[in-house]
Amino acid sequence: MTTTHPRFKAAAVQAAPAFLDLDAGVDKAVRLIAEAASNGASLIAFPETWLPGYPFWVWLGSPGWGMQFVQRYFDQSLEADGPHMARLREAARQNNIHVVMGYSERSGSSLYMGQALIGSDGGLIAARRKLKPTHAERTVFGEGDGGDLKVHATALGRLGALNCWEHLQPLVKQAMYTQGEQVHVSAWPSFSLYRDMAYALGPEVNLAASRMYAVEGQCFVIASCATVSKEMTALLCDAPDRAKMLLAGGGFAMLFGPDGRALAQPLDEHTEGLLYADIDLGLIPLAKAVADPTGHYSRPDVLRLMFNDTPHRLVERFEAEARETEQAA
Repeated sequence: MTTTHPRFKAAAVQAAPAFLDLDAGVDKAVRLIAEAASNGASLIAFPETWLPGYPFWVWLGSPGWGMQFVQRYFDQSLEADGPHMARLREAARQNNIHVVMGYSERSGSSLYMGQALIGSDGGLIAARRKLKPTHAERTVFGEGDGGDLKVHATALGRLGALNCWEHLQPLVKQAMYTQGEQVHVSAWPSFSLYRDMAYALGPEVNLAASRMYAVEGQCFVIASCATVSKEMTALLCDAPDRAKMLLAGGGFAMLFGPDGRALAQPLDEHTEGLLYADIDLGLIPLAKAVADPTGHYSRPDVLRLMFNDTPHRLVERFEAEARETEQAA
């Protein structure tokens, strides 16, 4: 009997957000979803907090200066069960394509760095949150929990996603690898911040992080990456020192195979577009035959991961849950 492995085309987004404008951002996302589908893609992956854009001001000045953006960012953030998400889900359904969207999630009065995994039928597979916002991001966003480190069975294979420097946390990566991840979305906000000041924030290090994720996990990685538009720098860089901290451009999207090779030709860092690659999950067993760190290449007698994947809700209403259980019975 011959076994067939899923094969499909994936698209990585390299584009600037409609900064601080959720309606325009969703319009642009819908156009990109339709474009990817028209070119034969079965999956499109968007950058980190692409809706309504990454809050770069937290890196550019004092908290007092940044307060001018706080209310606007909150108002333009996306609710996981709101009408803007419904539009994205409908676009996925109409175009018969899987979508992984990076967005600022508004839940109550708090914000989280979200990624929505949407099926080609428009169903919401998962709405995850970044486990630990990085450094200055913690002035804006709350944290996820172990329930956000999940890999999901889909028609395209076992699909997972992480944001930005979650790819620098070894235990987070191991938690994903152990779930048999085959297709991974690696979402980045752009590599134009502190370009001449902090090498670790630049394209070389962070593209390497996406590439190493592919090699370590023997999976395909779709590394989406936003660009910073001139309109964004005009708004955010109102002084010469800030203009040096955040440059226009910064787009370095790429797709990687399970052996670490790049699968597409890169775009210029200032150019918006979609990068495509053909995905053949049949290549994964070949990569794992050499070194599977969660299987034959592991040493659980020496090193093991303790992983609590239970979602933690802020409020547990035991009486209400008990009544629901009784009514269901």
